[in-house]
Amino acid sequence: MKKNNIFLAFVIPIIVVIGLLAVQALCDLELPSYTSDIINNGIQQGGVDSGLPEVLTVDMFDAIVKISNDDPAIMASYDLYIADNLSTQDFEKLSNDYPLLKSENLYLLNDLTEEEASIVEEKIKIPLIITTMLYSNNESLANLLNVSIPEEETLLDVVLAMDNNTFNMVIDSIKGSLTNLDSSILDQYAISSVSLIYQEIGMDMNHYQMNYIINKGMMMLAIAAAGMVIAIIVGFLVAKLAAKIGYVLRSKVVRKIMSFSSSEFKEFGASSLITRATNDIEQIKMFFIMLLRIVVFAPIMGIGAFIKVSDNPLNWIIGIALIIILVLIGILFGLAMPKFKSMQKLIDKMNLVSREIITGMPVIRTFGTEKYEEERFDKANAKLTKTNLFVNRLMGIMMPSMMLVMNIISILIVWYGAKEIDFGTLQVGTLLAFITYTMQIIMSFLMISLVSVMLPRALVSLKRIKEILKKNVSIVEPESPIPFKENERGVIEFKNVSFKYPDADEAMLKNVSFKATPGTTTAFIGSTGSGKSTLINLIPRFFDATSGEIIVDGVNIKDASVVELRNRIGYVPQKGMLFSGTIKSNLMLGNDNLTEEEMEEAAKVSQSLEFINEKKDKFDSEISQGGTNVSGGQKQRLSIARAIAKNPEIYIFDDSFSALDFKTDAALRKALFKYAKNATVLIVAQRISTIMNADNIIVLNEGEVVGSGTHKELLKNCQIYKEIALSQLKEEEL
Repeated sequence: MKKNNIFLAFVIPIIVVIGLLAVQALCDLELPSYTSDIINNGIQQGGVDSGLPEVLTVDMFDAIVKISNDDPAIMASYDLYIADNLSTQDFEKLSNDYPLLKSENLYLLNDLTEEEASIVEEKIKIPLIITTMLYSNNESLANLLNVSIPEEETLLDVVLAMDNNTFNMVIDSIKGSLTNLDSSILDQYAISSVSLIYQEIGMDMNHYQMNYIINKGMMMLAIAAAGMVIAIIVGFLVAKLAAKIGYVLRSKVVRKIMSFSSSEFKEFGASSLITRATNDIEQIKMFFIMLLRIVVFAPIMGIGAFIKVSDNPLNWIIGIALIIILVLIGILFGLAMPKFKSMQKLIDKMNLVSREIITGMPVIRTFGTEKYEEERFDKANAKLTKTNLFVNRLMGIMMPSMMLVMNIISILIVWYGAKEIDFGTLQVGTLLAFITYTMQIIMSFLMISLVSVMLPRALVSLKRIKEILKKNVSIVEPESPIPFKENERGVIEFKNVSFKYPDADEAMLKNVSFKATPGTTTAFIGSTGSGKSTLINLIPRFFDATSGEIIVDGVNIKDASVVELRNRIGYVPQKGMLFSGTIKSNLMLGNDNLTEEEMEEAAKVSQSLEFINEKKDKFDSEISQGGTNVSGGQKQRLSIARAIAKNPEIYIFDDSFSALDFKTDAALRKALFKYAKNATVLIVAQRISTIMNADNIIVLNEGEVVGSGTHKELLKNCQIYKEIALSQLKEEEL
């Protein structure tokens, strides 16, 4: 089902887009042909576009048939229309088109297929030209034939009156001179002959010409409109597809990042992950748009245009243009590609510096290091700017260079095309169409080259996204998770647990063993770096123990569902983290079904209710990103309230009372222990006063358990604990 959805969402629209682009390219390729027809046929030839006349006088038809040696194809292609035999309606219609029909009979061309018309046109071409040449009383031809033309007769009448041998000799000699001419010149002569015949029949050639130009112009408008509509549809579909790809990639990347453990976060870095989830995906989206809009469209245009000009005598110029363009593109690519590959790393660095400066602004101001941070930012900014400028300058050179090539090629085409026109082997309209097709071919290569310039950066971005998606996560869900045992609910046991950070020389925790049960409070204390936070971070599987077992609710946490495990834990981190939204939305983070009463209860236990009620909107009061609009103590209390609102079976407080004053700390712990009397509570603390009343205090030193017991027991049995206690409290307070 998922594969079907992907097929429907992406493959089918892509196929539709490719089909539409092919139609759009065909529309664009047809327009120059119509322009050529309007100039060549509509303007230069009076609207006559074929050497096959649609109407002939009886004398002309008989002459053509005789000159063609009674060709059956020509004879079968025309029917004699006699005015007296026509209905009134047909006579009026035909006489309007062919005025001579009012005074004499005419031969009209039958309905022929395109193939049949092409065959007849080829056969009638030379007989038609000879007939009109003789009919027009060409004096030079009469002198060449050494004949005189009587009054009220034409040279055609004289030749037709000759005996068969003389007639055949004359016609063969004329045919011999015509067959030596280029086919394009013969086509022009045939069209001129047809135009002469139409004038003799009395047709309105101005009207005929205007109709031809209007019809061709309307066809051009229709094709251009169709191309425009298709381009709009393609633009809409491609934009939608690109947005969908961006959405899917961002969803996959964020979902994957959410599954990362702390080691994966450390490997990539927050700034790099942000760049990959935003800038890199945008690069892929832009390349995808260019890929569909250009890489599919440009080859169709280029190949189609090349086919259109394949029989043109000037097509050698296109070869020169392509060689120059390919050399130019090769040089630019060689210079630009290395820079594109380094661009994303420079953006990572820029994001890292910017993020550190913004988040650490209070510290920067306190220590007066603004100038140093500005210089650090300027250094990262200058490197990125320098690379961007280099690449953009190269791209800036490309377009003028291409335009120069196109203009030089246009001059070459006009120069040599003028000679071909002078020789009669090329027409003006054909030359203009050739220039247009040449520009289409060059622009196709240019567009593909522009996409190719984007390719290295897009590939780098794609590789960076792939690194995230293909990253093997150290914390994985077991294939068949073992359900937790409800009869051991809230029981946590460490069995000889050791942990070593990746690439670290020594283990952070060594053979740690203890057991915590519901209704008790277990506290952890020790010097900085002794492994307290690392130990409790193993319980929700932010890391996995290197050796040993961690048992929660009777199940090894590596064999249980990670989601189910974390649902049983209310975790308050060392650094309180609030999300943008409201107080209410933050408290409901772990419990979507939280009621107003439960919310107030959580706030009351965490000693937050008083300052919440002082706010105008109470629980609906806005919380800015990171909780920057509340104090450190308020942020910590709201973080504790969020864990309480989840109503878990296990509470983990990672030095979560450090920002509280002694009075608030005492009141919160008293209310918490009363509220969570049936839960398992784990507390990491630096202050002895916070953990004095804990049921079990575990003392850590360099990752090892050096003491365990109640406050009084440890004062007697653990020297390290006693030293910590005496450093904070007077002996009589202990």
